[in-house]
Amino acid sequence: MNTKYLMMSSSIFLGLVGVTCAFAPDEILKYVGLADIELLAIMIEMLGALFLGFAILNWTAKSNLIGGIYSKPVSLGNFVHFIVGAITLAKYFLKHLESTFVLMPLTIYTIFAIAFGLVSFGRHEFKKQF
Repeated sequence: MNTKYLMMSSSIFLGLVGVTCAFAPDEILKYVGLADIELLAIMIEMLGALFLGFAILNWTAKSNLIGGIYSKPVSLGNFVHFIVGAITLAKYFLKHLESTFVLMPLTIYTIFAIAFGLVSFGRHEFKKQF
């Protein structure tokens, strides 16, 4: 599996989320109706730094072989991030079915979780030796 496009697309997605969180935490909090809580703004900015760090990691690793024994920490880190994120978003959505804005990130996270799961744990072709 060629992982270059997977790494690039996840990097772009994480970078967009990271820049939004890092530079517009007040606007995010206004959107969800929590604009008066300053500590949340700092937490969102820190979350943005985390997303940007992961985006840079994926972008710089895009040319490496990902999966198997090569760059295993990169593929596992991405898998854990996306699977836990997808599960968290799914749990929230199932409790709040009216919150349809969660469907877009849930879908993106699920797709990336499946893709990185296949890269991390997918079947590798082994040649039979006679």
